[in-house]
Amino acid sequence: MRLGRRAFLGAGAAATVVAAGYLRQRPADAQFGLRRGPVVNLYTSRHYDTDDQLYTGFREATGIRVNVVEAEADQLIERIKSEGQNSPADILMTVDAGRLWRAEQEDIFQPVTSSVLTTAIPANLRQSDGLWFGLTKRARVIMYNKDAVDPSELSTYEDLIDPKWQGRILTRSSTNIYSQSLVGSIIAAHGADDTEDWARGLVANFAREPQGGDTDQIKAVAAGLGDIAISNTYYLARLAKSDKAEDRAIAEQIGVFFPNQDDRGTHINISGAGVVKTAPNADAAVRFLEYLASPEAQEIFAQSNNEYPVVEGVAVDSVVAGFGEFKADPLSAAVFGSNNPEALRITDRAGWK
Repeated sequence: MRLGRRAFLGAGAAATVVAAGYLRQRPADAQFGLRRGPVVNLYTSRHYDTDDQLYTGFREATGIRVNVVEAEADQLIERIKSEGQNSPADILMTVDAGRLWRAEQEDIFQPVTSSVLTTAIPANLRQSDGLWFGLTKRARVIMYNKDAVDPSELSTYEDLIDPKWQGRILTRSSTNIYSQSLVGSIIAAHGADDTEDWARGLVANFAREPQGGDTDQIKAVAAGLGDIAISNTYYLARLAKSDKAEDRAIAEQIGVFFPNQDDRGTHINISGAGVVKTAPNADAAVRFLEYLASPEAQEIFAQSNNEYPVVEGVAVDSVVAGFGEFKADPLSAAVFGSNNPEALRITDRAGWK
């Protein structure tokens, strides 16, 4: 481990590196790298304030402070590349296996050997050489308007191209990483040619041109702009737990269906992280990843951000539990993540904008 301390880029340089993209450096840590004491420097595309509980818990458990820079994953990858050997980044954390794969291809990560991580995290949710590790799971499901759809009509992702769904499906753009990873899982199951046929059929059944995020799709279904949406479960849980009565009313209108329960199971994506190759605080970084795989931290992920834990035996949030139990697709995140580029080419040709 390198013991020298390195200062982060100044505000002007940081803005240049991310090409004027959004970047948030926590105010309390504006001088991180310059303060005394053990630290781990985290570059993260997770934009959830609830993650502050994780940073506090780690500091209380180890005495190691977590310094945080937030931006989009691609911006953070470019920043680390631009900083080179002088990068202060210890950990890159992202919200999708596709972006972890991109960072791996850019040689961002170093291999980590940790029995704590390999014991706690299933093999299909981590990179085989220890370059990155899944820390939470996200189920990408079919959500439906309870007044417009009988759940007995639903079955698989593949069935969404049936003509009965013409003009009824809402989803995000194909440029969204969640869409690409779902298509990447279809590629793994059926091959590229059949997946392109499926994508064309799905586009033919769109209720409107893709726009907005998962919450927008859910609200559109509730408003009658479409009957079903493809979405991650935690977005619906947020609405159900909202302080706003109108959000809770929307959630009441929506049902959750877990596709492909009679074959491979529902597509599962991950949020995950790896230790940066040039990490100045590599030992502290590994300790932080191990902490995030602890039952304590996994419970925070589950209860605070409505994600599914990767560690067996940790309870899910009660609202999420109310969606029901399901069979998850065991496909390796490394496989569907690596299929993202082909998925984007396929969806482009299929007219999925």
